[in-house]
Amino acid sequence: MPPFAGEIRDGYVWGRGAVDMKDMCAMVLSVLRSWSMRGLRPRRDIVLAFVADEEDDGAYGAGWLVAERPELFEDCAAAIGESGGFTFGTPEVPGVRLYPVGAAERGTLHMRLVARGQAGHGSRPNPSNAVVALVETLTRIAAYRWPVRLTPAVSAYLDGAARAAGVSFDASDLSTVDEVVAKLGRAGVLAAGTVRNSATPTVLRAGEKVNVVPSEACAQLDVRTLPGTCDEALSTVDSLLSPGVRRELLTHRDPVSAPLDSPWLHAMAAALVAEDPSAVVLPYCLGGGTDAKAFATLGIACYGFAPLRLPVDPAEYDYRAMAHGVDERVPVDGLRFGARVLDRFLRTV
Repeated sequence: MPPFAGEIRDGYVWGRGAVDMKDMCAMVLSVLRSWSMRGLRPRRDIVLAFVADEEDDGAYGAGWLVAERPELFEDCAAAIGESGGFTFGTPEVPGVRLYPVGAAERGTLHMRLVARGQAGHGSRPNPSNAVVALVETLTRIAAYRWPVRLTPAVSAYLDGAARAAGVSFDASDLSTVDEVVAKLGRAGVLAAGTVRNSATPTVLRAGEKVNVVPSEACAQLDVRTLPGTCDEALSTVDSLLSPGVRRELLTHRDPVSAPLDSPWLHAMAAALVAEDPSAVVLPYCLGGGTDAKAFATLGIACYGFAPLRLPVDPAEYDYRAMAHGVDERVPVDGLRFGARVLDRFLRTV
């Protein structure tokens, strides 16, 4: 389908950004338009921020606003944004519709690894090859099994999902967490990337000619950290470096956590259940990140809440596989559901 046409066909709105996150923008604007037409006003001030650059690091969007215009968000107590409130179907447990709401995000540590060695001709023995040192380091990092660290949001999600699926879960026994995640099937997939830290090699640069051993080789790592584990992550990466390899920190954005027992989260759950009585609303931790990392620095409790009712079977429609993909689309009925939920939530909080 044409990526920028915004066509409506077969019950879906098709186009680039349909689920990330023009769907949320459209639902919010629809709600505000309906208020204007009905003469309704919210109980409190609502600040809307449509920002650029989130797919990079937000420096020209949310990051700029927070640094240069924080007064725009003065007295804002809570914020809602992408990545939460959507139906997360569990075909393994018929009749159960989970609605995960983002209440936490792993932090981001982007780093560069630089290996220095002896330059030389590729035909000669070289025990100080920078490429070899770097590759050995990356192999150890890729093979490292990070320990399980259960944070409040992850624990709450696993507990609720396990109860809905009839699976036994003991948060005090970390040795069983991976087994529980596996038993939860598709519901476990949402937590699999957030029960531990991760370090993923993403960029590799070394040499320019096949017969020349370079004096330097570089790689970049995308490291994601759970709340309270940044120092542990840095020391772990340092322990895996080969001699002659140094670490440079490129980006450091702290993990984000919002209160789980809050009137905001309770109101979100109530709005979802009012529109879908079978909804099981659970907090969860995002494996990646959003602009919440910027707004949280202002003391705002940030939640991922862009509600949609979606088909349960991922074979019919896999929402999480849509973003940034070919033929990105969102169900029209799902948008209408989400607009009703947002209308109820924003008028009652």
